[in-house]
Amino acid sequence: MPNFYEFFAGGGMAHAGLGEEWNCTFANDFDEMKAAAYRANWGGDHLLVKDVNLVSTSDLPGQVDLTWASFPCQDLSLAGNYEGIGHWADREQTRSGTFWPFWRLMRRLGDEGRAPRMIVLENVYGALTSNGGKDFAAIAACFSGSDYRFGAMIVDAKRFLPHSRPRLFVLGVRADVAIPSALRADGPSDSWHPQALLSAYDLLSSDAKRKWVWWNLPETPEMTINFADLIQDEPEGCDWHTKAETATLLGMMNARHLAKVEEAKKAGRRIVGGVYKRTRVESGVKAQRAEVRFDNLAGCLRTPSGGSSRQSIIVVDGQRVRSRLLSPREAVRLMGLPDTYKLPPGYHDAYHIAGDGVALPVVRHLAANLFEPILAANGLLPAAIAAE
Repeated sequence: MPNFYEFFAGGGMAHAGLGEEWNCTFANDFDEMKAAAYRANWGGDHLLVKDVNLVSTSDLPGQVDLTWASFPCQDLSLAGNYEGIGHWADREQTRSGTFWPFWRLMRRLGDEGRAPRMIVLENVYGALTSNGGKDFAAIAACFSGSDYRFGAMIVDAKRFLPHSRPRLFVLGVRADVAIPSALRADGPSDSWHPQALLSAYDLLSSDAKRKWVWWNLPETPEMTINFADLIQDEPEGCDWHTKAETATLLGMMNARHLAKVEEAKKAGRRIVGGVYKRTRVESGVKAQRAEVRFDNLAGCLRTPSGGSSRQSIIVVDGQRVRSRLLSPREAVRLMGLPDTYKLPPGYHDAYHIAGDGVALPVVRHLAANLFEPILAANGLLPAAIAAE
């Protein structure tokens, strides 16, 4: 059974995505609320609740096949004003600066002869462009300078779930671990390597480019899950809006989005749309607008730091229109978690767990098509398990 560490673990969604064939020997997060959710679902014997700056290699047992790190994304997205990952010495300045003490741990494991065979970083799409591309180049330099072959992909959860959530995944493989030729492509793929990634690659050092791998991921089958099927008739953790509240929400829509609602009324079936409130400038004046999508996709879930971060839904069934917040259970369903997953009791905390996580089927796709075949090729995993 392959072993892994899970850093910035949150509610343990990487754990869930890797599945029962993987054994987590160490997990870390500094947030006690998230840690409580982790313990409720995965147990706490291997969980250390501590700032990653204070974690030492003595806390990390043995040697692992994989280290997963979904380091904080706030400063690598528009919401964080692209402040960047910074330098570890300035870690108090940006939350994404936690990357540097994490990487220091990886380097020290290498010094001890315990470098992970594979390291996976997960973050927002904006990690490619933050700080003019210098952040991504710094991450690349960390891999190449530590003698890892590595490459990056953009995988959107909408390939598997009714949820638009494009994310950056960087996979590094230690130099002495063989990579099957079938997992290497001759060049970028339109499916996994968009222009933003190609532009970021162009900014890398010559050494980083020499160690770069264009990962060859197979295509995914068409997503067949209906957004409406994930919606609860009797929501847990929130209530349906009153007619007046729904009217207010509709009143925040401009003509284009109201027309979407009217069109949905003509469909002759129950249709669910995701709604986010956004500030728009109209005729030089800022106005808060409600924007709806009826493309069978929820908007990207976010951590609820403010009212605009909480996604609402509109349910249209003929002439009947209802609205409310997306419930926490619906949010974790959109991440691919089963209903057996235990959530914190409060709305804010439960929704935060979902918005802070990684989509399970994305992790499983990467594991089945990259991590496990690499381990099997090196005699570290039975081929039968890797082929499942």
